[in-house]
Amino acid sequence: MADHEIAYTGEQLRSHWILDTFGQFGDAICAFLGPCDVATAHLVDLADVRQGAIIRARQMLHFVAEWFDADLERAILRQRLLVALAADLLRESCGEVDVRRRGDDLYVGERKLSVSIATASAVSTLVHFGVNVDPQGAPVNAVGLRELGVDPRAFARELMGRLVTELEEVRKARVKVRGVP
Repeated sequence: MADHEIAYTGEQLRSHWILDTFGQFGDAICAFLGPCDVATAHLVDLADVRQGAIIRARQMLHFVAEWFDADLERAILRQRLLVALAADLLRESCGEVDVRRRGDDLYVGERKLSVSIATASAVSTLVHFGVNVDPQGAPVNAVGLRELGVDPRAFARELMGRLVTELEEVRKARVKVRGVP
């Protein structure tokens, strides 16, 4: 978790950004707080580009992950796992709050809580998952972690730990079986 604010503009979704920013080599996930304002030129979701979508909020908790493989479908599955783990953690933290996952986004009731995208570079696959902290300025009806009473830093640390554990368990499950004829 970064100790300083970083504004997310979409430019962070590039190979080796985590290395350049945090000095972390290889597969990694990082988190940081900051505003979100993604210009059309930095949108990688072509449906959003065609619709003229605006991705904006006063403050979000951002996760950027990078894996050094070329399998975009695997990256999308990792993205969905991250979002599902976030939904589980929020349900545990917020009790009666109606947190739902729709694809790669989270909602509380009909209010949008997150944005997410997976993409590929020449050397890696990348995921951005942004969770509103203060959704002011969002172009849709939105909610944030502050309103839900969730500490974004504690949430980030716990969520990243859960993702790393899940991915390690997947790797172990893959290597503990014998092949069949």
